Amino acid sequence: MNNITIQNFDDDLKNRLQKRAEYYGRSLEEEAKEILRAVLTENTLEPLNLAFVIERRFAHFGDFELPTIPREPLREPPNFEDL
Repeated sequence: MNNITIQNFDDDLKNRLQKRAEYYGRSLEEEAKEILRAVLTENTLEPLNLAFVIERRFAHFGDFELPTIPREPLREPPNFEDL
């Protein structure tokens, strides 16, 4: 098995990775491998569907409705001929 050394690894990223590893009950190394495995095994041959990606990203919130934002009428475009 090969080793990888990451130099100048940001302390904040390391702490976040450590917390994520603890959350999933893994070691720091196992969590890093899992993240790399998940990212590198995604099927990137098909073009991304932005609507699907957004839906998948926010699916854990469940069904909800966004409030309607009241809109004002569009203002008249500027007239540069008067200048």
